[in-house]
Amino acid sequence: MDLFHNLAIGFATAAQPANLLYAFLGCLLGTLIGVLPGLGPLATIAMLLPITYALQPDAALIMLAGIYYGAQYGGSTTAIVVNLPGESSSVVTTIDGYQMAKQGRAGVALATAAIGSFFAGCVATLVLAALAGPLTATALLFGPKEFFALMILGLILASVLSSGPFIEGIGMVVLGRLLSLVGTDLNSGSQRFAFGVPQLFDGLDFVPLAMGIFGFAEIVKNLEQDDKLSLVTQKITNLFPTRDDFRRMVPAMLRGTALGTLLGVLPGGGAVLSSFASYTLEKKLSRHPEQFGKGAIEGVAGPESANNAGAQTSFIPLLTLGVPSNVVMALMVGAMNIHNIHPGPEVMTKNPTLFWGLIVSMWVGNLMLLILNLPLVGLWVKLLTIPYRYLFPAIMVFCSIGVYSINSGTFEVYEAAVFCVFGYVLIKLQLPAAPLLLGLVLGPAIEENFRRAMVLSRGDATVLLTSPLSASLLAAAAIAILLIMLPTIRARREEALQD
Repeated sequence: MDLFHNLAIGFATAAQPANLLYAFLGCLLGTLIGVLPGLGPLATIAMLLPITYALQPDAALIMLAGIYYGAQYGGSTTAIVVNLPGESSSVVTTIDGYQMAKQGRAGVALATAAIGSFFAGCVATLVLAALAGPLTATALLFGPKEFFALMILGLILASVLSSGPFIEGIGMVVLGRLLSLVGTDLNSGSQRFAFGVPQLFDGLDFVPLAMGIFGFAEIVKNLEQDDKLSLVTQKITNLFPTRDDFRRMVPAMLRGTALGTLLGVLPGGGAVLSSFASYTLEKKLSRHPEQFGKGAIEGVAGPESANNAGAQTSFIPLLTLGVPSNVVMALMVGAMNIHNIHPGPEVMTKNPTLFWGLIVSMWVGNLMLLILNLPLVGLWVKLLTIPYRYLFPAIMVFCSIGVYSINSGTFEVYEAAVFCVFGYVLIKLQLPAAPLLLGLVLGPAIEENFRRAMVLSRGDATVLLTSPLSASLLAAAAIAILLIMLPTIRARREEALQD
């Protein structure tokens, strides 16, 4: 009964005209940036963070969440029609989606992606609502040492599940943690690594850092590519799949939804890992694996269901435990901090209308996206004909305005430019940047909880191992490190992340 009561609170919040408007704007923007290559949800959310100062907390988070899962819908359009993923989670959709489009079945492929995303989004929302209460109740039992161990486990798993070698992922986490040391020490009040620069006294703002590494650097990389897209010129018709299509796509949708729901909860998981894992699973379970890469509908239904489910269940550890599972969730932490909301179990207890309103808005947003994507597919395809050389100056201008508006100063713009160069170097060296941002965001919380644990135990570090829960979490982190060091598991991991 409590669940239905909470959902009623959520519906009352999500159904407010202002919140419905911002949910629609988020879904529309998400679809748009998903369709357009070169601008993903990360850069867009980072750019819009300053705008959220003027919004109510529930409206701000509803809009930003709509951008995130809306991009999963939009990314499939460009992946199918142009063979170019508009969003990283739609990379695997290009394999079979574009082949279906070349065979004159672009409409069926787009409908399959939209239906799979809608179904997975609805299921993931129900799972999020069902698990929210128990996980929040568990999190309320956590002390400083338990939160410290949980965050360490989260960073380890994020490195294990991120692309690139594990050692390099750990190195990027450590680098992010070092960057989080910049600023004022909360205990002593002394300056750390600020070098006398007043703008650094409060630490590095992660918005310019995220914009530089994930926004500007990606745009510079895209400029290296030819903007002549292999657009499918046939008029897109016949959006409704056949009976045989439904027979093949429904099991793939169910498996993709289940896999995405599970992997989305894991740190470092989310939409990208879910879509890759789903495609690998469908190919291995298929009776006709030779059809994959030649227009198999399962290769569209499974990954598209998985990435949307993964996108929405990635909110579970953020809202219940306060641990962001990926870089987009790390930016959501920033959005919450702007409104003095601390992510974790206190969100549900102190802001129930915000908590349940956000969850219910995801279901409303998925319905909006289904309506937006199928009837307006022609409009989204026309947008793809715009050459990228005309798009990137506008993107750069809006991103720069967003960075400038943080403190109405040029320092943040210069900071973003420096991290743009740094991000471009990371791309060229093929180093994972996501663990760096997670290390930066979680760094202060890790330090704070570790210091609290040491103060309470009078400097006895063994207290981390005497608590059963913290010891179990640290043991899980150690096991994850040992397992990834095994040659067989390391080889399978690299194969899975490359497929």
